[in-house]
Amino acid sequence: MLYLILGLLLFVGTHSVRIVADGWRTRSRARLGPLRWRALYTLLSLLGFVLMAWGFGQARQMPVQLWSPPLGLRHLALLLTLLSFVLLAAAYVPGNRIKARLHHPMTAAVMFWALAHLLSNGNLAHVLLFGTFLVWALLVFMAARKRDVRDNIRYSQGTTGATGITVALGVALWIAFTLWLHGLLIGVRPFG
Repeated sequence: MLYLILGLLLFVGTHSVRIVADGWRTRSRARLGPLRWRALYTLLSLLGFVLMAWGFGQARQMPVQLWSPPLGLRHLALLLTLLSFVLLAAAYVPGNRIKARLHHPMTAAVMFWALAHLLSNGNLAHVLLFGTFLVWALLVFMAARKRDVRDNIRYSQGTTGATGITVALGVALWIAFTLWLHGLLIGVRPFG
């Protein structure tokens, strides 16, 4: 569990600098230069991710069960992850209305992904991992929306065609991940 916590602190901490210390981040980036800043950021993020993944894998081998989620929450989790994949696609498909409305669909995708996994898993490692990501994503989303208002950021309204492509891509990715990749990469098949 220690490696999971250290990984979370490092990974989420690195990705939270803009929320809690934006001025320091700007000064450090100027002092180090953009390339060295990105290299340091990437190195710390990767180290945090590796520690987090390794620690989570270890914690899953000796689970501390806090509760047993009812079957209905697992079904809800499937719907929430579907929404998460559509939001993830919205972050990358240009000119879609979802991004025009939310402004930060990737962060919203992380929120729905974390909530889905938090609802459908009742052991301590899952609560730590997904609870941390849910709180972090919510804080990042709120901070990014405030920055948009402060900096008067405007997003295009998006088109129906781009939105349709976004939804289709998100659904296709969800199907591929849910039916095949989740079992292959994570070792758990959402549909049994």
